[in-house]
Amino acid sequence: MNNFTQDTQPQQPNPDEAKKNPTVENIQQLGQTVTPQAESNIFCMTIIGQVEGHLVLPPQNKTTKYEHLIPQLVAAEQNSKIEGVLIILNTVGGDVEAGLAIAEMIATLSKPTVTLVLGGGHSIGVPIAVSSNYSIIAETATMTIHPIRLNGLVIGVPQTFEYLDKMQERVNRFITRHSRVTEEKLKELMFKTGELTRDIGTTVIGPDAVKYGLINAIGGVGDAIRELNRRIEEKRNTQTGGMVQ
Repeated sequence: MNNFTQDTQPQQPNPDEAKKNPTVENIQQLGQTVTPQAESNIFCMTIIGQVEGHLVLPPQNKTTKYEHLIPQLVAAEQNSKIEGVLIILNTVGGDVEAGLAIAEMIATLSKPTVTLVLGGGHSIGVPIAVSSNYSIIAETATMTIHPIRLNGLVIGVPQTFEYLDKMQERVNRFITRHSRVTEEKLKELMFKTGELTRDIGTTVIGPDAVKYGLINAIGGVGDAIRELNRRIEEKRNTQTGGMVQ
């Protein structure tokens, strides 16, 4: 009888199979064969879908988690290679406190910031849109301005109303402080009836947002990057002038 020895050594994976094909991966993930690789001195941050706050939203919702954005902004502030921050907005709004937290962080960055509203900058997206040094909106983009709404069980109606009123004041104060819109005009847009279905408020289209003083200018990606580069260069010249003196 012949004795056959069985090889018990596990087969090593083929290194060629282990390597992922970057072209195929780009097609699967991004739908394109080539991705830009050039390093930039501008950090681009996108806020899309619904701003997710303290509660986790259903998985079918397209969300932006504020706990993901905060470390990114801190990293951009600390990174000496980053000279400017571009924030691109296409949001339906979301958690009020999370949105205000993001807006406050953008407003307090020491580096030049520009926001670009594409598609929509609704609800709590309005404070985020005006939080930068300069704001731009696409001609077809819209911004929905309405009072704060509360979902869920309400216990103690007078106390809840007082809480909502104070929170609304926080939002209004931030918007008027970081834009050219007056408090009277903001409240007029916010409490207008008959324009939104089953609600009060106003949907403001791009040119009207500029006319009311909410946004600085009409434009697109090229305009936003051009303005940001101008502000970066201006800051460089200021720092150089200070060093010479």
